[in-house]
Amino acid sequence: MDCLREIEGKQAHDPIFIEKMNKSSTRCVRVPGPVIVGAGPSGLAVAACLKERGVPSTVIERSNCIASLWQLKTYDRLRLHLPNQFCELPLLGFPTEFPTYPTKQQFIDYLKKYADKFDVRPRFNETVSQAEFDQVLGFWRVRTVGPKVEETEYVCRCLVVATGENAEAVVPDIEGMEEFGGAIRHTSLYKSGEEFTGKRVLVVGCGNSGMEVCLDLCNHRAKPSLVVRDTVHILPREMLGKSTFGLSMWLLKWLPMRVVDRLLLIVSRLTLGDTARLGLKRPQLGPLELKNMSGKTPVLDVGTLAKIKSGDIKVCSGVKRLKRHSVEFFNGKTDNFDAIILATGYKSNVPSWLKEGNMFSEKDGLPRKPFPNGWKGECGLYAVGFTKRGILGASMDAKRIAEDIERCWKAEAFYGLC
Repeated sequence: MDCLREIEGKQAHDPIFIEKMNKSSTRCVRVPGPVIVGAGPSGLAVAACLKERGVPSTVIERSNCIASLWQLKTYDRLRLHLPNQFCELPLLGFPTEFPTYPTKQQFIDYLKKYADKFDVRPRFNETVSQAEFDQVLGFWRVRTVGPKVEETEYVCRCLVVATGENAEAVVPDIEGMEEFGGAIRHTSLYKSGEEFTGKRVLVVGCGNSGMEVCLDLCNHRAKPSLVVRDTVHILPREMLGKSTFGLSMWLLKWLPMRVVDRLLLIVSRLTLGDTARLGLKRPQLGPLELKNMSGKTPVLDVGTLAKIKSGDIKVCSGVKRLKRHSVEFFNGKTDNFDAIILATGYKSNVPSWLKEGNMFSEKDGLPRKPFPNGWKGECGLYAVGFTKRGILGASMDAKRIAEDIERCWKAEAFYGLC
């Protein structure tokens, strides 16, 4: 509690702070440990690792539940795309009865159990409007807005940004959206293809989500078409009896990345055939090299490619404009559709509320330093869930952050951290 007394002492002699508090109805909360913004898997992992080391934390979450992306914004048929051993959070494995690829609900249940085990109790329904380091006090000020528009300011030594890469849906501005007339929905609002039975649906985006939504629409007897604008690597989810991801990680221990990429592409060609003949051209760089350089994840096929081969899913070029219940493509063709699903991904929202210009890029809201060096900034600022390496990368950063904060927490140097 010495750090709290230090805050109070500094504030007592800070005329600007005193004047500000006298004029404001904002409730001020002095936090002994770090504030963690975001109660998704990344935020939970940091809180648990800190708890294990005896360091308290305060988790702030804008939604009304943990893992809101998983609970509120994912489709029903979703499963983890990677084997469960690569998706575990630190200090707690999956139940032995779970399948290799857990369902959405199984993963949510795991996260709830995780939060209970480590007694992580987020402050729900609080949206961070601004977080800024106070150079005079030497502490972070994290301002939130509650459901009744009440404001709270948390004052803390350390701030952990755990809002991740998928904080906000990316909705492209396509010409003619207002005159289309049918449903236009981002995948964050898509649950099941059941409501689209018998309808012609255009899915924009050919990543893992777009591919899987197309498959789900097929299974519910809809008539999906898939917009493919860019090159894409499609790999079988399993190769040679092992998960493609697991096999890749094992091969990288012994072989250069480019050699592993060649092996993956050879096996993919033998297993899936020439995807370019289906309108799915591959990038020049191999799947692992591309992922390492740009963060772009290859698609792990779970049955969609067979539907494309059979003609149940039609591949289209990029969308030029929308018209009344129809879409004009860049190749000059026009086709009629009843609905459009935007599988156009997500983005970070950090620049909208974090007031600092060194650690995070204002362009994409990601740490400027690439993995594995993007987890720590200046003045007690940390980032978790921005590695573009999924839960595995977030778990690695969570351990590093907890270790670093514990060292500062216990050492006398903590009080001169900044």
